[in-house]
Amino acid sequence: MTIGEIRRYLRDNSAIRVSRSMRDTAYRVLQVKEKFTNDNQREPTIEEIAKILEIPREDVIFALDAIVDPVSLYEPVYSDGGDTLCIMDQVSDNRNTDDNWLERIAIKDAMACLGEREKRILSLRFFDGKTQTEVAREVGISQAQVSRLEKNAINSIKKMTAV
Repeated sequence: MTIGEIRRYLRDNSAIRVSRSMRDTAYRVLQVKEKFTNDNQREPTIEEIAKILEIPREDVIFALDAIVDPVSLYEPVYSDGGDTLCIMDQVSDNRNTDDNWLERIAIKDAMACLGEREKRILSLRFFDGKTQTEVAREVGISQAQVSRLEKNAINSIKKMTAV
């Protein structure tokens, strides 16, 4: 009875809730997988398990995923002496950090205060990667004018973002 109460407590107070039907499906999948492996000396494919259980392939995948214990992002996956590599090191996104996000908002707000020609010039130069000569040809002004307008626009953005 005590073990049952402990199991109920762990089941009801878990951070991740998996339905009983999903756990039952996972249990049946594991039984089929074990029996198939014993009979055929190889592991069955997802399709073979789904066919045996007469359930959709997706249900087999969901059931197997549902019974996998969650892993901490800071779980070490490799250690070479003193250098430890964690899961977080593999899934982090260096391009979309909070700093970049804040900078993009500040630049967007500052660019909103510029004129249409300055916005277009900066967009062509820094977002499309064009040279000043290419921008000049596209906008219909000289390269020297592009340079001057670009410099003034950048100085305006610096002043607005420095506040």
